[in-house]
Amino acid sequence: MGRIIIDSSDEITRLERIGAELGVRPPVLIRVTTGVEAHTHEYIATAHEDQKFGFSIAGGQALVALVRCQGSPHLDLVGLHSHIGSQIFDTNGFEVAARRTLRLMSQFKEATGVTLPELDLGGGFGIAYTIDDSPATPADLARGLSDIIEHECRAFGLDKPLLSLEPGRAISGPPGTALYTVGTIKDVELGGGQSRRYISVDGGMSDNIRPALYAAEYSAVVANRVTTAPPTLSRVVGLHCEGGDILVRDVFLPSDIAIGDVIAVPAAGAYSRSMASNYNHTPRPAVVGVRDGKVSVILRRETLDDLLALDAGLD
Repeated sequence: MGRIIIDSSDEITRLERIGAELGVRPPVLIRVTTGVEAHTHEYIATAHEDQKFGFSIAGGQALVALVRCQGSPHLDLVGLHSHIGSQIFDTNGFEVAARRTLRLMSQFKEATGVTLPELDLGGGFGIAYTIDDSPATPADLARGLSDIIEHECRAFGLDKPLLSLEPGRAISGPPGTALYTVGTIKDVELGGGQSRRYISVDGGMSDNIRPALYAAEYSAVVANRVTTAPPTLSRVVGLHCEGGDILVRDVFLPSDIAIGDVIAVPAAGAYSRSMASNYNHTPRPAVVGVRDGKVSVILRRETLDDLLALDAGLD
């Protein structure tokens, strides 16, 4: 089910031109800004008013965009799109977004007599990166949102729209685990009899920028052996020339951890490889799949030859 999500007036103009040139009417959703302050990091909150996404409901631009698209002979307006942010545990934000988008649907129906058949509430459902995270189950989320939609549709006198969700992180995050090899162990004196153990590994912000970008938290365990050594508060850091190159800020790891040990960081399936870079000219690691004891390479490890192959050279 292909849909084009329109995010600005310029995109409406662009799609109208393309539709006219190709003789087609692409189905479109209007992305709206619901004014929801999602309980997440500001860099991944996407529904408050002062940011780049969507047409504002409160400011009236969303209704104007809907009416314009409905009147266009080159666009097939089918509904609304909303996305309030990422890594969200509190469902209240989704409830508010649903209520405000349905109110807009009702206003649009009053203005045009047209009932929009689709509503996409986006994604952003949080997953457990640490033991302190308590995400809702998919069944609970679906049940809660469905109840809200039904209640609000009755209140506004609307037919229940086709509801779409985008649980990208919730699907791809938990199955992924990042594996690192310990290269250096350093105990740093902090004064007052306190110290911190730094464990440097063969990866870092080039393969997972999230901790450096918006202080994302992860957990970690030693994966290559079993040990009964007492735990020591540690910080897992990367190999790059940045003080902020931290993968796991605070984690208890065995006090007998050694060079060559393998550290596993769970819940690394989302926004790790997709946000990875070649910072410091570091090749990106391989992605492998494991199923029923069998290992298969999904993406091979990059090499320096891969990076140098991009060099066009000098005349």
